[in-house]
Amino acid sequence: MPKKIVLSFLVVLLAAGLSACSVMQATYQRKVDEADSLTMRLAALQKKHDDLIAENAVLKADMARMTLQNEKLTTDLSYVTDQRDKADADKEELDRILQSKSDSLSKSILELRGKVADLDAENRKLKAENASLVKAREEQVEKVSSTYESMLEKMKSEISRGQITISELKGKLTVNMVDSILFDSGKAEVKKGGLEILGRVISILKEVKDKSIRIEGHTDNVQISRSLAQRYPTNWELSAARAINVTRFLQDEGIGPGQLSAAAYGEWKPVAENDTPEGRAKNRRIEIILVPKE
Repeated sequence: MPKKIVLSFLVVLLAAGLSACSVMQATYQRKVDEADSLTMRLAALQKKHDDLIAENAVLKADMARMTLQNEKLTTDLSYVTDQRDKADADKEELDRILQSKSDSLSKSILELRGKVADLDAENRKLKAENASLVKAREEQVEKVSSTYESMLEKMKSEISRGQITISELKGKLTVNMVDSILFDSGKAEVKKGGLEILGRVISILKEVKDKSIRIEGHTDNVQISRSLAQRYPTNWELSAARAINVTRFLQDEGIGPGQLSAAAYGEWKPVAENDTPEGRAKNRRIEIILVPKE
């Protein structure tokens, strides 16, 4: 084969080889570029994947927290619901109690109004009775005062000599008579002069019909003498005998026994000290007392 043809053939082969190399170089470069691009995309995807995992973990934590909150809210809601139901029940019970109380109070008010009306009527009645009693008491006081004035007039001689004292206080009239004008020493029988004095008193007492008449016997503290002790062991017996004898005389003179009573105090209700003769003389006494009838 001619040398020129061979050379041409070689040139063609070389050109073909170079061309093939150029093609392979371009393909390789493209593959490298593609690989780099894929690597970058893979890295980006990996980062996104990691970011998503991290975000997912945060979301899971948030979800767990929210789940706990939801459970707590559910529990709280249940408690609040129970409390609301209880409050509703309590309100219903309270309403029932209040209604019952209101009904009871209304009934009590009606009853109280009735009682107030009754009390008003009773009060008016009592006022009327009180006015009547006051009037009657005033009339009684006037009567006692009239009796007192009459006593003062009839007994002024004995009063002036200190043998009798007469007092009147709040409708109670007391005639205080020393024992010497009624009795001899150590005796319980009313002597003649004493009967005359009692007669003047009785003439006034007969006019008193709305009072009780109490005769009280009193002595001093001197012990009963031995000669009298057998009949009057103590001053009590002596004061009792004197009071009873005066009482019987008032009855004999026409004063009803239902008006009369006798009491003996002996030495135990003195009106003066027993240290002097004057004091003992004051304590030896008979008291005739007009008191309201029981």
